[in-house]
Amino acid sequence: MPLKPEEDDLGPSKSELKREMTERQKLAEVLSKLSSDALKSVPLEENIRDAIAQTQKIKTFEALRRHKQYLGKLMRALDAEEIAAIEKRLEIIEGPGKVETAKLHQLEALRDRLIADDAALTQLIERFPDLDVQNVRTLIRNARKEKELNKPPKAYREIFQLLRGLDT
Repeated sequence: MPLKPEEDDLGPSKSELKREMTERQKLAEVLSKLSSDALKSVPLEENIRDAIAQTQKIKTFEALRRHKQYLGKLMRALDAEEIAAIEKRLEIIEGPGKVETAKLHQLEALRDRLIADDAALTQLIERFPDLDVQNVRTLIRNARKEKELNKPPKAYREIFQLLRGLDT
């Protein structure tokens, strides 16, 4: 009697192994772009750390491609817990930049809403009652004129700086 599919323990499929290999190679590439100080803070075995440090010395495309494959091979030797610790450390290293970028994008979107829609100004005034409303209205009106007349976006930038100062 043949075994049922759920009773077969064949392990991961070839495709799954390939995906894992590619992910670990990409992780090694991300690590190779870190500064030497940041790389020292990542929990890695010494041989992997040395191989990653050598990546920046390689100049030719083909040699770099082969070296990245080698890094992927070294990374495959690590177990899941070690990979998780490395990824956690990377999040800590890269995190503040991502958070700051997201905040700036939110401020840009708010500025665009203020210029496009007067209801956004009402919402902003509700959130920040101490806001100099007259100044903001003037900046919005000037930004609209600048856009209409294809002038340099001076007021547009001033609105952004004002919003950044509010710490929204």
